[in-house]
Amino acid sequence: MPPLVRKLLIFATLDGLILQPSTPRHHAPSTQQAIKVDYKGNVGPLLKDKREEDNAAVSVEAHGVIGLLKVATSYFLISIYDREQVAQVRGKPIYKITGVALIPLSSQADADKAIAATREHLKRRNNAPGLEDDDTDSESDDAPSVTDSLVEEASPPASEVMDAVTGQKGSPQEKTSVAEDVIQRRGVYGRFANKWFSRKGWSADNRRLQGLGSDENLAAKNVPPNVDSIVAKEEEQATSASKPDAIPTRGKDVPEIVSSEAIPKALGGEKDATTVALLPKILQTTKMYFSSGNFFFSYDYDISHGISQQQPNSNLPLFKQFDPLFFWNQHIISPFIDAGQHSFVLPVIQGFVGQRPFTIKTADTESDSLVVDPTATPDDIQLQSWHEKQKKDAESNVEANTEAPAPETSLEHGKDFLLTLISRRSTKRAGLRYLRRGTDDEGCTANSVETEQILSSPTWTTTQDKIFSFTQIRGSIPLFFSQSPYSLKPQVTTWGSFETNARAFKRHFTDLSSRYGEIYCDSLIDKHGTEAKIGGLYEKHAKALNEDGGIDGKGKQLGFEWFDFHNVCRGMRFENVSKLMDSIEPFMKSTSWVEIADDQIKQEQTGVLRTNCMDCLDRTNVVQSACARTALEAQLSAGSYTIDLQNDPSTSWFNTLWADNGDAISRQYAGTAALKGDFTRTRKRQITGALTDFGLTLTRYYNNIVNDYFAQAVIDYLLGRATDTIFAEFEADMKSSDYFIDVRKVRQQAIERSAGIVIEDEDEDLIHGWTLSVPTAVNQVKTATFEEAVLLLTEKALYFCRLDWGTEKVREFERIPLESVQGLMRGVYVTSTLAQRHMDTDKNVGFIVKYGADGQGELVRKNTRALDSGAAKDEQRKQEAKEQDAAGRFLAFKALPPGSNVPSSNRDAPDTPENEVEVVKSVCDEILRVTNKAKKADEGDEAKTLEVEETDIISLADAKRSTGYLEQAQYSLKKLVWG
Repeated sequence: MPPLVRKLLIFATLDGLILQPSTPRHHAPSTQQAIKVDYKGNVGPLLKDKREEDNAAVSVEAHGVIGLLKVATSYFLISIYDREQVAQVRGKPIYKITGVALIPLSSQADADKAIAATREHLKRRNNAPGLEDDDTDSESDDAPSVTDSLVEEASPPASEVMDAVTGQKGSPQEKTSVAEDVIQRRGVYGRFANKWFSRKGWSADNRRLQGLGSDENLAAKNVPPNVDSIVAKEEEQATSASKPDAIPTRGKDVPEIVSSEAIPKALGGEKDATTVALLPKILQTTKMYFSSGNFFFSYDYDISHGISQQQPNSNLPLFKQFDPLFFWNQHIISPFIDAGQHSFVLPVIQGFVGQRPFTIKTADTESDSLVVDPTATPDDIQLQSWHEKQKKDAESNVEANTEAPAPETSLEHGKDFLLTLISRRSTKRAGLRYLRRGTDDEGCTANSVETEQILSSPTWTTTQDKIFSFTQIRGSIPLFFSQSPYSLKPQVTTWGSFETNARAFKRHFTDLSSRYGEIYCDSLIDKHGTEAKIGGLYEKHAKALNEDGGIDGKGKQLGFEWFDFHNVCRGMRFENVSKLMDSIEPFMKSTSWVEIADDQIKQEQTGVLRTNCMDCLDRTNVVQSACARTALEAQLSAGSYTIDLQNDPSTSWFNTLWADNGDAISRQYAGTAALKGDFTRTRKRQITGALTDFGLTLTRYYNNIVNDYFAQAVIDYLLGRATDTIFAEFEADMKSSDYFIDVRKVRQQAIERSAGIVIEDEDEDLIHGWTLSVPTAVNQVKTATFEEAVLLLTEKALYFCRLDWGTEKVREFERIPLESVQGLMRGVYVTSTLAQRHMDTDKNVGFIVKYGADGQGELVRKNTRALDSGAAKDEQRKQEAKEQDAAGRFLAFKALPPGSNVPSSNRDAPDTPENEVEVVKSVCDEILRVTNKAKKADEGDEAKTLEVEETDIISLADAKRSTGYLEQAQYSLKKLVWG
């Protein structure tokens, strides 16, 4: 494949940022051309080298480019300034991103500030006491290959970390004690204790997770409430000289991306006050997200595909070989792709990459059976950094020149192996725990992760040794459901009809089957309590799929087993997972794993295990590690090696590797380390682990109700799933919507379904239908809550339908003959003054339809299967209807946003949707046209022609007067906590 730029210098000029490929030490000069990103976000080649010009005084070295972030009309270059090598596959390094810089594309001065701040941060880190300077020019990549447990914050490479136990620098000895994690290493458990029992408590952690600094003088507090005041402040400060040291920092170590005062320089054209006000938080959240240690890349190896799917001799750029399902920066790197600058396109994945070398000693030289030496010291199986490993290999080579090699079965020379774990999170339906559940209409499920376990020799040669690869997947239950984040034991709310769910269910497994072959599902949720409902639906849909032709419609069956994990393993007896393994084992044997020998794929894996619990985290981690353990033991056994990963304490490295994997996936979805981690690490469940899990559960609860909403909005935006209007939506409602299904499709289906139910006359045809927001009570313009309803227009009547959107059924409807329509009003319809979006008179508009009774008594018809359709209530409603007839009736409608936050490229209709004012005008004009035509046909030329009255339904001034102090205080408190 064409080579990628591995190191580059970034510096600012008068007309843009220059990205200059940098040649590593002892390497030939680079032949790759420099490029320029101008201050409008345009990417192009640089014809003249500007490194020696006077205006390029400050530069920073980067290890690659993640992409170009655009918010409103401002651009920021995201580059990697810190990384850590965590593995090597066939001699090709894999890195974890541990630090990114966001450089504003607003002016040379602003870019220089950000570059200088990044340089200063690197200088402080490299000159810290006890730490050695990085050899940034060396391509030997001194970072170790061993991955310690991932932490929530970006940390220095493991080669620079002081071991908390030994006090020695370098890769620490692996320990599996939970108590040590809590007391000595101050891991996530220690952090949780600090949150609860320290003086600062949750507030400091809340600021950190939201992307704000730990200092009292937070940059976000400096953001004025509107753009004009920001611009005025910027002009006031433009004449004063600025210094790099003046840039505010997040804590002491992480440089600020751009000061709030510098933001307007990056904004041109139309300015969105809400987006500008949230810009510092957007940038800090983005920086934290990519610096979290959850993103990985390689310059030479395609980590998005399994080892059997590599294309080593391909002439395609790496990003074109990359699986789009795991290409996390595909959207923000697209400007470089579109400009043809493929050598700068570095694809990254989110997930986990870990690697552990281990040695199997010979216990009996007269036997072909090899076992792990039970008397071996930890040094025999210690986890070494790559440089320590290389040093020992060099020493052994020197000894080999003077001594005859010992036989392989010697106690002094065991058999060396390498175990590599790569987890790849799907970009589809990506996000956080309670904000992304179940499936979407494309069959993509939340928290979908593919995990590949590779067994090889350290040299990766296949002439004498074999390479084995075993793949598993996890993912949420592929049905439409949700759970509220405000409860520790949230109830499951299902959505949609059985047929709607069945379509998404089949599409999900059809896609999985085309990718992996045979599918076997092991569902670990409870058969009692809050999980039983969704578990029963899962099993019911699996049986229905198999009875209806299977996955492919030709009889291909879906394997399914419902294993009640909590019931079977009650009393912390997690070893009972072996009962599930007994039923899974036949499928594992039949589908096998990948086997590579003599550089040829001798055997393919023909199926995959799909494991899930409610979150696909804790119980799933336990079962997946058990499956991986079974596969590894079988693969070693095929080579006449015996290993006991269940009981041998010297094999704790395996448990640690899988526990690290589980913790990483858990942090990416739920914000904390995985529960039941003590069992995954030690194969023992203890009371201390249960207490730790309780603390982590509370931490998850806090994240779910406070931190996740804005982070979800940023994730959707970075992946290109939403436009920047999502931030205005967040500011208005303090939440992020779940686009599990195309809203426009749902609304169109609701219109069609309603028309089929309520229009009974065969001579009556539907002319038009709309979905609109309405008060929950009749003859009211404002109620505590609003709901979506359907309005249908035929040549004879209007039909007003209230729906149960969860079951896709019409709850009640009202038929209004057109001759009963007495008038229409349209105008400003402000129902809240809490947020800027709520007070925008161009977006908050609506109309009222006035009408009288048709002389037939009750107009509203309810679903006869509703629980409240008793005779007594029917009489009560008739009496209320008579009282309303005397005063006249009306229906109030408010326009919904005509388009969602989903970009137009992801929607069926490429045209730009109408705004709210145009929507209301078109609805009123159509109703008026058809109504006047019907009146004229019924009454002749004497019929009175109706016209639309232009008047405010609820003006902004009236809305402000009706907003109480309590309502304002509640919103302010919510904004303080959520925003």
